[in-house]
Formats: sequence, C-alpha cells, structure tokens
Amino acid sequence: MNSEKLGCKEINEVALYIHIPFCKQKCLYCDFPSFSGKEKLMLEYSQALAKDINSIGERNIKTIFIGGGTPTYLSLEAWNNIKNSIDKLDKTLNLEFTVEGNPGTFTEEKLKFLKTMGVNRLSIGLQAWQNSMLKKLGRVHTVEEFIESYRLARNIGFNNINVDLMFGLPDQSYDNWKETLEQIVEMEPEHISCYSLIIEENTHFCKMYDEEKFKLPEEEVERKMYRFAVDFLKSNGYHQYEISNFSKKNKECNHNLIYWNLEEYVGCGSASHSYVDGVRYRKAENIEEYIAGVNLGANLQLDVHENSVKEDMEEFMFMGLRKIAGISIDEFYKRFNVEIYSIYGDVIRKHVCDGLLVENKGNLFLSDRGIEVSNVVMSDFLLD
Repeated sequence: MNSEKLGCKEINEVALYIHIPFCKQKCLYCDFPSFSGKEKLMLEYSQALAKDINSIGERNIKTIFIGGGTPTYLSLEAWNNIKNSIDKLDKTLNLEFTVEGNPGTFTEEKLKFLKTMGVNRLSIGLQAWQNSMLKKLGRVHTVEEFIESYRLARNIGFNNINVDLMFGLPDQSYDNWKETLEQIVEMEPEHISCYSLIIEENTHFCKMYDEEKFKLPEEEVERKMYRFAVDFLKSNGYHQYEISNFSKKNKECNHNLIYWNLEEYVGCGSASHSYVDGVRYRKAENIEEYIAGVNLGANLQLDVHENSVKEDMEEFMFMGLRKIAGISIDEFYKRFNVEIYSIYGDVIRKHVCDGLLVENKGNLFLSDRGIEVSNVVMSDFLLD
C-alpha cells in the first residue's frame, strides 16, 4: 500500500475511477453498465456523483480515470458539477487524469473544458478503420469523425492520447485489421489498445451469433491478427507492456497498471467498483437507484467482500500475468510472507516445462505462446 505521512497522520494514495453511464447508442457487443435514452438524468446524476466524490475523504489521488459509457456525451453543465468536486480532492503532483470518449461527442468547447479540469490523457474509442465495420458493431460514428475528433484534441493541446481498437470482429478480414493498424500508427497516438472481441451474454451480438447472423474469423486468423499487431507496433516504436496494450516510451496507462499490480482504487458513480484495505465492493448499477441512494445518504457499498489472503494471491497472479513483465517473485514474498514456489510450485513448473511461462531475473511471465492461451494458464493459478 502506498502512503505518505502528514504530521502523525497517514494519507493513503489511491487511484480514482469515475463512471459515466450514458451513451448516445448502445454498441451491439457491449455488456458494460451503460444506457442510452436516459439523457434527462444527466444533470441529476452529476449532482449525485459530485456528492459521491466529496465522500472519498482524506486520500491522496494518484490517477483519475473517467470511463463509461461515453463520458464525453455528458452535458457541459453536468461536467461542471463533477469538476467542482474533483477540484477539492488531494491529488499527487504527477497525477495522470484520463477521460474516455467516442468520436462525434467531442467538441472544441468540451475539450477545452476538460483541459481546465486537469485532464491530461484522452482515450478515444475507434475500434475499426472501415465504416462498414463500425456499422456492424453498432458504433454511432464514422472514421471521418474519428479523424476530426483526434485532430481537434491535438490542436487543443492533448499530447497523450490512446486509441482503442478491436480485432476478431464479424466478417473482419486480416487485411481490414492490417489497414486499421497502419492508419492509426500514421496518426502517432501515444498509446494503442488492441482488444479481441468477446461475445458477451445478454448482448445483441450474442443473440445474433446464436442465430448465425454473422461469422467470426477463424481462431488461427485471429491469432495471426494479434501476432501482426504485436510485431507491427513494436517495429513502429510501441512497447507492449500488457497483453492488449502498447505505448510509446513512458506513456503506459498508470491507472490500469494499478489494477494489474493489485493496488488500491476507489470507484465513484453507478456500477463502480472499489478495492481498499483488502475490501472489495460495488455501487448500484441502476442510475435512478444510485441517485436515490446518494441523496438519502445511504451506505452505497454493495456486495462488500473482504479478500482472503488466498484471493489476494490469486488476483496478484492472474492480474499480474497480464503484464508482459509479469510478476516479481520477491514482491510475492513481500506481500504474502511466503515463497511463491511453496504455493504455486507445481503450476509454475508445469507451465515452464510446457513453454508457456518463463522465469527470468526474478520475474515470472507468459511466453509468446503462453499469451495466446493466457486464459488457460491463468485459470491454473486459482487455488482450491
């Protein structure tokens, strides 16, 4: 746990996640807690969210990530309520402050406002370079709108931008994916996230997939797409530091590293999750329920669960193994006061022998082949 002392008082350093649940339109593949057609609740939600942020207490915030939903779809009046609360927080000097957004929801006025708020990193959801592909995904923007939003952000002075991309999409060819990456690299964002499509239950895509209304690329084609991304991005100066994330030098997403390093974070807003003092909890997903709870001064913590040492070990392993550098064997001992081989010796030896795990210079990490079957490897680190 990171902390700093102030007199006799210890102030904990944590990350802050803020959830904005509004979308112009729900993407067909999305199972995130976000909603379209609820714009009338934006202002009331922002007022409740401001109270939620105010309740954080004396914590030193080292990263802020505002995600959704589509945070940039929020009205400026609602943004102002959030800003007033964020302004009051104790923040570290080198704070990383990210806001997610979708093309078509960025305006010059909004971007300038985010700048005054202290936002120094943007994450823009593009997903694919072909308008036909975007339409199949249920995205509400075009490639042209992405280019316009990106250039606008650059002109206003944002010098740390992530672009989200997806592969393994319905009817997506290898050449489609290659074109997407080539076009994005030409624009030189500081960070690129490449996620493979997962058909989630209770999504429109799940229904369409069950009804055989589209065809996904073959598994070998999807692996080829991933391998191309890794090699192509590396050759263009992007360092892979996590299974799906690539950055230019010193431009890794510090907020996400907090999750992967099993460090503490506080969530504000509907459906947000927190992990503080070894305790996990979430807040109501229903927007109206969340607003009512805040306004009544109710305890917003749902599903409160104190992690056992065993659960912390499991999470340390399967979150940490997402990082290309993997996990530190010494750090495992420092955290849990036990040698890693006394807990996971058989599992580690098995996967090292199979060429899926590598131990080098005190770190344990997935091999290239291990990354391709990472879910199988990580599941073995669940303790009985």
